[in-house]
Amino acid sequence: MLSEPRSGRLAAWGNALLAGLVSPDDAVLAIVGEDAVHRVEGLPGESAQVGLSLALGRLRALGATGLRVALPAPGHPLGLSGPPPFNARALEAEEAVVCFGAAFGLVPEVYEAGPEGDVHVEVVWHCLPVREAPPADVPSLGEAERELAEALREATEVLSKLDVAGSGPVAEAAIDAYRARAERGRGEEVLAPGYPPRAVRVLELAQRVGLLVSLAYGNGHGGAVSSAEMAARAEALRPVERTARRAQVAAYNSVVEERERGLR
Repeated sequence: MLSEPRSGRLAAWGNALLAGLVSPDDAVLAIVGEDAVHRVEGLPGESAQVGLSLALGRLRALGATGLRVALPAPGHPLGLSGPPPFNARALEAEEAVVCFGAAFGLVPEVYEAGPEGDVHVEVVWHCLPVREAPPADVPSLGEAERELAEALREATEVLSKLDVAGSGPVAEAAIDAYRARAERGRGEEVLAPGYPPRAVRVLELAQRVGLLVSLAYGNGHGGAVSSAEMAARAEALRPVERTARRAQVAAYNSVVEERERGLR
């Protein structure tokens, strides 16, 4: 949740490429990021793995005009539309990309390779058939922004009452440090060219809320020493984490949703 998911990078820069706003080389460079290489397996018409540039071009030829993100979790098939085999694989990876205009989806599988001390990451995107239907539980940008603001207030208030590490000044300092590192790493572009400023705001706030949740989970038990208090913390965080994931998906999918509304 804290860092940009690989499906987010693929969808954002893939959408910019499909819209003619960036070159294939620039899109691939942004999608791969710090990984060593990304390949696509199972692409129609290809018997072997292919590079991202060829894969995105082939998907466009097959009718894809946009890419959506799915960030599912157990009991919450966020952004998915089926069929069950694709949903199961996406749930295992906790992310996926679904084409708009073509009945295909992409699920990443991450590998580490290389000797100790020089390990690099390789990603294989598995191309699978999907059901062409509205994605599950994806809010509009406006809805996501309102939900996030409320979730941030509620999470801070509830966790402070529980005396949980991860709320208060320490959390604020960690959030500020995280955002400074993120800005140094990605400059001004939180999303790819073509995304509206509101989508950038929503994504940044979703990452902020996600960081608060991770801090609360990751800093031990804090003051929540009893099993009842620990259960209360988990109960308080669950809807907040779900809200942050929904907002991330809304931000990444916003350009496709706008395009779809224009076609109606």
